[in-house]
Amino acid sequence: MRLIELRTRETEIAILRERQKRLRIEQQIEQMKREDERLEREHEQMRREDEQLEKEEEELEKEDEQIENEIEKLRRENARLKTLLACVDQLCFPPESSSSPQTSTEPDCMPSSP
Repeated sequence: MRLIELRTRETEIAILRERQKRLRIEQQIEQMKREDERLEREHEQMRREDEQLEKEEEELEKEDEQIENEIEKLRRENARLKTLLACVDQLCFPPESSSSPQTSTEPDCMPSSP
């Protein structure tokens, strides 16, 4: 009888140890699930941030292109104005080496009267 009680007690202890082991494993599984969910949320947040950064990068590229186009337009306008200024200088302000001043047929080159 004593042997049966001893074996029963050993079996109960073994069952208790297995239950504790199973409980620890279940707790680890739950912890891993929570960690997995946290990582998935972080991944999703990073994906959204990456998409936002890509949109911002596209917007900046568009702005850069617009600025480059505006710079090119301003360069062309500047070159045109320099050419016009050179024409005005040539027509309205003759070189000093010339003995007689040139008269212009253009009304824009005449001095305005106050």
